[in-house]
Amino acid sequence: MLRLGLRNIARVALYRIGIRSGLHPICRISGTVPRGPFFRSPSSVSPLPAPEGWDATGWLFSHIPIPLTDAPPDWLANPLTGKRASGSDLSWWRISDFDAATGDIKLVWELSRMDWVPALARRAATGDGSALERLNRWLADWNTHNPPYRGPNWKCGQEASIRVMHLAVAAIMLAQAHEPEPGLLEMLRVHLRRIAPTVGYAMAQDNNHGTSEAAGLFIGGSWLALSGDAEGERWARLGRRWLEDRVRRLVGREGSFSQHSLNYHRLMLDTLFLAEVWRRNLALSAFSAELQARAAAAAEWLRHMVQPETGEAPNVGHNDGARLLQLDGSPYGDFRSSVQLAAALFAGKRAYMGDGACSRTLEWLGLPVPVRAADPVGDYLADDGGFAVFRRGPAMVLMRYPRFRFRPGQADALHLDLWLNGRNLLRDGGSYSYFAGEQWTGYFGGVESHNTVQFDGRDQMPRLGRFLFGSWLKTERLERPEEKEGGLHFAVGYRDWRGARHIREIMFSEARLRVVDKLSDFERGAMLRWRLMPGLWTLEQDEGGVRVSGTENQRLILTVKATMPIVRAELSEGWESLHYNEKTPLPVLEVEVEAAGSIITDIEWLMA
Repeated sequence: MLRLGLRNIARVALYRIGIRSGLHPICRISGTVPRGPFFRSPSSVSPLPAPEGWDATGWLFSHIPIPLTDAPPDWLANPLTGKRASGSDLSWWRISDFDAATGDIKLVWELSRMDWVPALARRAATGDGSALERLNRWLADWNTHNPPYRGPNWKCGQEASIRVMHLAVAAIMLAQAHEPEPGLLEMLRVHLRRIAPTVGYAMAQDNNHGTSEAAGLFIGGSWLALSGDAEGERWARLGRRWLEDRVRRLVGREGSFSQHSLNYHRLMLDTLFLAEVWRRNLALSAFSAELQARAAAAAEWLRHMVQPETGEAPNVGHNDGARLLQLDGSPYGDFRSSVQLAAALFAGKRAYMGDGACSRTLEWLGLPVPVRAADPVGDYLADDGGFAVFRRGPAMVLMRYPRFRFRPGQADALHLDLWLNGRNLLRDGGSYSYFAGEQWTGYFGGVESHNTVQFDGRDQMPRLGRFLFGSWLKTERLERPEEKEGGLHFAVGYRDWRGARHIREIMFSEARLRVVDKLSDFERGAMLRWRLMPGLWTLEQDEGGVRVSGTENQRLILTVKATMPIVRAELSEGWESLHYNEKTPLPVLEVEVEAAGSIITDIEWLMA
C-alpha cells in the first residue's frame, strides 16, 4: 500500500471521510439549471463533408449500436435494458456506485459523455439546421433531467470533464469558442464547480482521471476567463498547473503512461491533444517544452504498438471503452487517428500518409496536416513502462515485463503478443467489464487471460481489491535486445512474492519465433498458456512434445517441447474482450509441468 504514495493515500482518505460525513466542500455546492440556446447558427458554411453517426444510430463504447430518434434519450437509464437509475433526485455523493436497477453505472454514464455533441456540431457546420436544432434541444433536455449535482451523471469528475472537452470541440467546429452563448458559459461554470473541489482526489489516482480533470479545468476555465470571469481564470491556472504536473509525473521519457493500457494511453493522448488544440485556438501561452516532449514520446510509443495496415493494436491492460473524438467513422479498435493527431501537434509529423480517415479530424478542427512523414516503425523498447516491441518482416512481437512505478492494472508479466500482417495470432484477453463480479474480474485481470506462465494455480500478485494488487513484481533480469545468429535475442525475468521464478527468452526472425520459458522455485506445478486467434486448430502430442496448427489465411504451427515431463497438454476454451461489456470465446493451448526446467515453444508461419 505504501507504494501508492503516502500523499495519495492521505488525499483519498480525507476525501472519503469528507464525503461520508457530508463535510466536504463539494457537498455544499449548488447551481441553477443552464438554459439554452447553447450554440447558434454558424456564420459561414463549411465545405468539408460531415461525419457519419449519431443520426439514426448511436454508439455505446464506440461499438454497441443503439437506435436513435429525434427525441432525446433517457439520460438516467441503462440504454441496453431501459432500467432507470435510482436516486436521480439525490445529491450525487449520496448515491451508491452500484445500482441494483441499472447494473454497471458506466452504462448510465455513456450517453452523458456527449460523444454526440461534436458529431452534431460538425453536421451543423455544413449548414444542417436540423442537426443544430437537435444539438440545442438535447443539451437543454440533458440539463433539465440532470440538475446541478443531482443524480448519477454528476458522480464522477472525469465524466464532467469529458463533457467540457466535447463542448469545446463543438465550439471550435462552429467557430463560436471566442463568442460563446450565455447558456453555454453557464453550463461550463456548473461543470467546473463540480470538478474543482475534488481534483485532489483525481490526482491521487495517478491515472487518466487526473489528466482529464486537469484538461477540463484548463479548457473550461480559460473559456470562462475569456468572458471576464475571474473564477474561470483561477480554474484555468489550476488546470494548467495540474496538467503539467500530471504529464511530468505519469508519462515517462520513453512515452509509457502510468496505466499500462493501450486504450487508456489513447485517452490520455487525445486529452493532451484537445488541451493543445484549445490553447492554440485561444492563442494562450505555450505549455512547457517538457510537456510537449513527453506528449510527443507518448504518441511515438503508441505509434509503435499500432498495426499500420489496420490501425489495430495489442489488447493490453484495462479497456473501459473510453474514446474521445468519435468523428472519423473508424472502428473502435483503430488507433491511427489518435496517433495521427498527436504526432501532428506534438512532433510536426504525419504518422500515416494518404488521404485516409485518420486525417479528417485535423481538417475539421482547422489544423494543417503535416507534410513531413514519420520514420517507419521498427523495434521499440520503452523500459520506463516495461514494453518491448520488435518487428521482423510481416511479424510483430510485443513483450510485457514488470516496471511498476505505478500500481499494475493486470497480472500480465511476460505476456507475449504475436501479430502477422496486421492480424493478432497470439493475443491478450482484455478486461471485459468493471461490474461483472469477482470471477470475471479475476479472470480478465489475472494471469489466465495472458500468454505467460501461471505458478501453483495462483496469480502473479495477490489481489487486494478490484483494481489493486499487492507485492508488485520487479524485473530481476533484463538482457537488452541484440542481433545474434538466427535473429533478434531478448530476455527478461522476475521472481514473485512466493519465490517462483520465470525467465522468458525469445529469438525472433521473419518466419520464426522461439520462446524459451525457464521456470524454477515453484511448489506444485506451472502452466504455460498460448491464447490463439479464434479459428480451427488441431493438437497432436507424442513423446517429442506437443504440436498445434491452424489455418486462417496463413498457416501457424506451434511446437512445444520441455526439458521436464509435460504432464498435460490440451486445447481449452478461454475468453477475450475486444470491447467493453463484451466477451467472446477463443482457443487456448495449455501446457502443464510439475518440475523445474525449460519449456521451448517454436512458432512458425507460412503465408497462404
